[in-house]
Amino acid sequence: MSKKQALGRGLGALLPGSPIQPKKAKSDTPPVIGTMAGNICSLTISQIDNNPAQPRREFDETALEELAQSIRELGIIQPITVHRVRADKYQIISGERRFRAAQMAGLESVPAYIREVNDQTLLEMALVENIQREDLHAIEVAISFQRLIEECNLTHEDLGQRLGKNRSTITNYVRLLQLPADMQLAVRHKTISMGHARALIAIDDPKWQQRVFERIQNEGLSVRAVEELARVKRHPKKLAKSKNKLLLTFDEQQVQADLKLKFGDTSRLKRIPAGGGKIELTYGDAAELEELLKKLGI
Repeated sequence: MSKKQALGRGLGALLPGSPIQPKKAKSDTPPVIGTMAGNICSLTISQIDNNPAQPRREFDETALEELAQSIRELGIIQPITVHRVRADKYQIISGERRFRAAQMAGLESVPAYIREVNDQTLLEMALVENIQREDLHAIEVAISFQRLIEECNLTHEDLGQRLGKNRSTITNYVRLLQLPADMQLAVRHKTISMGHARALIAIDDPKWQQRVFERIQNEGLSVRAVEELARVKRHPKKLAKSKNKLLLTFDEQQVQADLKLKFGDTSRLKRIPAGGGKIELTYGDAAELEELLKKLGI
């Protein structure tokens, strides 16, 4: 089985323009293959060494294999960052987990930012200038923020002060990088909004998150609808009738969320032991009843 190229479909889909045309570089520097929060070069796996000062010594093998499978299917979304230690040899600054997963995925090369060890000020200036561009999509902004945090040893609060933004704004962008690769690409291509993405992040069940993501694309769910589906999953006990009655199934929870969106928080889907159930719609006065009847088309 042939090994995939470093960029795969992931990073290639994030970079503006297609296909990417390599740019000329100095004779001792790998060719530039794209730009996103700085120039990106392609380095072979053999050119890169792990960082011996990496504080993290143990990596969850299951999580690594999941990331490796994502890389096999979608490519690498966020380049690693390295610095040159000698001719044609580089050491990882950040992205060791991505690098290990790329090795497991069988890649021959990976996309990387190459930093000089003493250029922190220049890096900050370049990234801050990059962030101010109006044509950046949310994932590019998130990657720029993450690089500043990791490589310049900044907190979210520090970065917010330097950029004139609230700490929560920084956090909301950086959290986008927690999304699976296909969802990050959807943000880049604007098939889902940042509001959708933030609501998806709140869903910590991967299967539920994927189901909701598919519904956004297939049904055009609103951000509010996604937030309701996330809330339902966070508070499953509220979906039970009582300790003596049945919890809703996965599909029924989604129906419950849809009912609340259409008819309000007083709507209920209830199960009964015999295998059936019922839908309850509650109103408080004549005006609410009239509104409810309109929604029902009666």
